[in-house]
Amino acid sequence: MSNVFSADFAGRNISLKANYVAAQADGSILVYYGDTVVLVTAVSSKSIREGTDFLPLTVDYQEMTFAAGKIPGGFFKREGRPNEREILTSRIIDRAIRPLFPKGYFSETQLVATLLSMDKENDAEVASMVGASAALGISDIPFKGPIAGVRVGRISGDFVCNASTERMKESEMSLFLVGRKVLPGKSGSPYDVELVMLEGEAKEVPEDIIVDAIKFGLDSIRPVIDLQDQILAAIGKTKRPIEEPVLDEELVDRVHAESISGLKEGYSMPRKLERHSKLREVRESVIKNIGGEDADLCKKVVTIIEHIESRILRDMIVQQKKRIDGRSSTDIRPISSEVGVLPRAHGSALFNRGETQALAAMTLGTSADEQRMDYVSGEEIRTFMLHYNFPPYSVGEAKSLRSPGRREIGHGALARKALVPVLPAPEEFPYTIRIVSEILSSNGSSSMATVCGGILCLMDGGVPVKNIVAGIAMGLLKEGNEVVILSDILGDEDHAGDMDFKVCGTEKGVTAMQMDIKIDGLTEDILRKALAQAKEGRMHIIGKIRETLAAPRADISQYAPRITTVKVKEDQVRNVIGSGGKNIRQIINETGVTIDVEDDGTVTIASSDAEAAARAVAMVKWLTEEAEVGKIYRGTVKKIVDFGAFVEILPGTEGLLHISQIAKERINRVTDVLKEGDEVVVKVLEIDKSGKIRLSRKEALGAEIK
Repeated sequence: MSNVFSADFAGRNISLKANYVAAQADGSILVYYGDTVVLVTAVSSKSIREGTDFLPLTVDYQEMTFAAGKIPGGFFKREGRPNEREILTSRIIDRAIRPLFPKGYFSETQLVATLLSMDKENDAEVASMVGASAALGISDIPFKGPIAGVRVGRISGDFVCNASTERMKESEMSLFLVGRKVLPGKSGSPYDVELVMLEGEAKEVPEDIIVDAIKFGLDSIRPVIDLQDQILAAIGKTKRPIEEPVLDEELVDRVHAESISGLKEGYSMPRKLERHSKLREVRESVIKNIGGEDADLCKKVVTIIEHIESRILRDMIVQQKKRIDGRSSTDIRPISSEVGVLPRAHGSALFNRGETQALAAMTLGTSADEQRMDYVSGEEIRTFMLHYNFPPYSVGEAKSLRSPGRREIGHGALARKALVPVLPAPEEFPYTIRIVSEILSSNGSSSMATVCGGILCLMDGGVPVKNIVAGIAMGLLKEGNEVVILSDILGDEDHAGDMDFKVCGTEKGVTAMQMDIKIDGLTEDILRKALAQAKEGRMHIIGKIRETLAAPRADISQYAPRITTVKVKEDQVRNVIGSGGKNIRQIINETGVTIDVEDDGTVTIASSDAEAAARAVAMVKWLTEEAEVGKIYRGTVKKIVDFGAFVEILPGTEGLLHISQIAKERINRVTDVLKEGDEVVVKVLEIDKSGKIRLSRKEALGAEIK
C-alpha cells in the first residue's frame, strides 16, 4: 500500500509521505505543498527519566539554506544558531501541540521540522504544522489530534487562505491559526473544528471581522483534517498505554486537611510576593509533615497540593465571583505611567499596571542602523525593532543573566506587530527606530505592558504615530456550562486558567493577537464575548495612556539625529559619491554628519547639529546642481584653447567661455587674461539641445552670485 496521501488545500495540492524517510523515528512525514517540502519527525523516549513529573517537550524548526538554492554566509559556510523566524515558528508549533498530550505523559519528546525546499507561494509554517500533527498521529506517541494550521488574510474585503507572500502584502491581516478535530459534530457535520492556537497581526481590524476570519480559517482546514484521518486509518500505530496515577484517597484527605486553611489564606493575599511566600510556607510544612524523608511520597504530596491550589483559585473565581486581588472579572488593575524618565534616551516611558512594570526606551537612528534579517526566503530589512528583556529580578529571583530565550523573542515579536500599523511611513519619518522594553517587575501581562510602554516612548520621542495602541491579556475559566472571562489576568490566574488571550489594538480595531487554549469547547459566542470584553479593557487603558501623553511631541529629542532627505537624479548619485568616495568623504569630514546614498537617488543626511546638516545639504545640492540659462556661477578654468577657455561651473559640468566673451574690450590672446586654475565669475548664455553650455564673463562682471 502506498504511503502517499494527497488532498486539495486552498486550491493547491498538499501531499504527505508517511515513513518514506527517517524510518527510525517514531513518526516521519514529508510534506509537499507546491515546491515547499518539509520533513517533520517525532521521537519520544521509551522510558521516563527518574524524578520527571512533567512533559519534557522540545520543538525545533530549522530552515536549510539549500532549500532556496543558497550557500550560507559567514566563515564556516553552514547553518548556525536559529534565526528569529525559526525560533518563532518553533514556538508556534510548540504552543499548538503541548496542550494536546495527555496528562501523566512524561516521556522526553522531540519534534524536528526541517525545511528542505521552498517556493514563495506555499507557507512553510502551514506545512510544518500539518506535518507535526501527522507525524505524532501515525506514531505510538499519545496525542489528541489531528490538528492543522492555516494562514488567513483579507484582501479587498475577501478572506483568503494560504495566499502567497506577495499577495499577503496587500492583506489587512495575517492570522496564523490552528484548529483541532473534536467529536461530535454539529449541524450535520461529522466533527467540529475548534480553535487551539492563534497568532496574528492586523491593520486596526474590527473584532467582528477577526471572528469571521477565524471561522473561515477553521472551516478551511477540514480537507487536511480528513487527510490525516485517512493516514491514521491506513498506517497509524497503536498508542502507548499511559498509567493514570491513582491517588490514595486517604492521602488526599490528609493533605487537604493540613493545607486547605493555609492555602486559602495565601490566596486571599492580593500582593504577589506575600502570597507566594505564604503558599511556599504551607507547601513546605505539609510536605515535611506528611512526606518526611520519603521522596516518592513527597512527590505525591506536591501533586495533590497543586491540584488543591488550582481548585481553590478556580472556585474563588467561578463560584464566589472573587479574584485574588478583589477585582471583578472585568476590572483592570490600577494603571500609572510617566514619560521622559531617561534624559538622554530619545524617548522613554515607565508603565505600571498592578505589580507589572515595564521601562521602555527608544533610540532613533539612520538607515545605516537598519536590521538586515537573512532568511532562506530572502533578505528582510527592518526599520523598526523592538527588543523585550525579562531579567530574573523582575520576579524576585537570583539567576544568571542569559541571552534572550524563545519566550523573550516571542513576546518582543508580538509587541512589535502591535505597534507597526501605527508607525509613520518612511517618507514621512525617515528614521530607524529601536525600542527596548525592560521588565522591572512582573505579575502577568508583561508583553502587554511592553506595548503600552512602547507607544508612550514613541510619542515621547516625537514619532508621529497615527493612533494610540494598548494591549491587554485575557483569561478564561470554564466549569461545565459556567464560563468566566477575565480581563487583565495575573500570573496565578494564567497558570490555573483555561485560556491565555492577548489582544492589542487601537480605538479602531485590532493590531495583534495571540491565543493559547488548554480546553475543548471554545465556542464562537465565547470568542466574541472575550474580544468585546478585551476591547472595553483596551479602551480604558488607552484613556489612561492619554492622561499621561495625549499626542506625540511636536519635535524629536535634542539628542536624536536630525534627518534631512534630499532627492537627486539617479545619474547624479555618482557625483555625490565621487571617484572612490571622495566627495562623500569630504562632506562627512567637513560637516561631521552621517550620510547615506541610495541607488534611487535618495540622499539621507543625519546630524544632531542643524547648522552642520544644512551645510551638508548645500554641498549635496552643489554637487548635483544643473546649469541654468541666465544664472551666474563662480567657476574654475580647466583648459585654455586658442578660441577661449573651458570653465567648470559645477562639479563635472563645463562650459565654453569664448574669447569674445572674456572681456568688454577686445583681447588678442586668452592667456592675457586667464590661466588654468583661475576662478572666474561667468553667466550661462545658452544650453543647446546636445547639452553644450555657452558662457560669458563680460556679462557677469560686477554681478552678484545668488
